[in-house]
Amino acid sequence: MIRIINYDLPEAKSFLQILFNRSELDLHQEQKTVQCIVDDIRIKKDEALFDYTKRFDGVILNSSNIKVTQEEIAMAYKQVDSHYISVIQKSIERIEAYHQKQKQNSWFNTEPQGAILGQKITPIESIGVYVPGGKAAYPSSVLMNVIPAKVAGVEKIVMVTPPQKFVGIDPTTLVAAHEAGIKEIYKVGGAQAIAA
Repeated sequence: MIRIINYDLPEAKSFLQILFNRSELDLHQEQKTVQCIVDDIRIKKDEALFDYTKRFDGVILNSSNIKVTQEEIAMAYKQVDSHYISVIQKSIERIEAYHQKQKQNSWFNTEPQGAILGQKITPIESIGVYVPGGKAAYPSSVLMNVIPAKVAGVEKIVMVTPPQKFVGIDPTTLVAAHEAGIKEIYKVGGAQAIAA
C-alpha cells in the first residue's frame, strides 16, 4: 500500500527531508567497487565472471553450466502451476498490444522538386536484458523489458539473471522468459553480468 502523507501534518516535513536527503548519498565507494569489477571482467573475462558469481552468489559456474539449458526450462515448467502460465501468457498479450500502439513506422515522401524526406526506423540487432533475482523473483521485469524489444523488431535478446544458491534460477522467471521467447539465458547477476 502506498503511504499517503498529509503535507499539513508535522510528520510530513521530516518525511520529505528524508526523501530529499536520499539524493545526497555519497556513492563514490560503490562506484569504485563497480569499476573494479568492470575492469576485472574486461581483463580476466570468464575467470573473473565465475569468481564474482561464486563470491557474491555462492554458486560455482563454469563455461559448461552458465547457460540455462532446455532441461532447466522444462523443470521450471513442472514447478509452476497452469494458472501462472496462463497469467504470463495473458500479460504478454496485453503488454504487446500496448507497445504495438507505440511502434513507429518508417515513412518517405517525395516532394514535387524531387527531394525525398522521411524517417527510417531500424531496430537494434541485439540487446541484453538484466533481470534481478538473487533474493526474489521478478518475472514482470522479464516481460516489461523483452516484449517492447520484440515489438520493436530486436532479433537477438540475451537475458542474464543471478542464480540462487542451491536453487538456480527462479522457475517463475524462467517460465516468463521462455513464454516471452528468450532463447539465451545466463545464470549470472550483478555488475559482473552487466560488464560481461
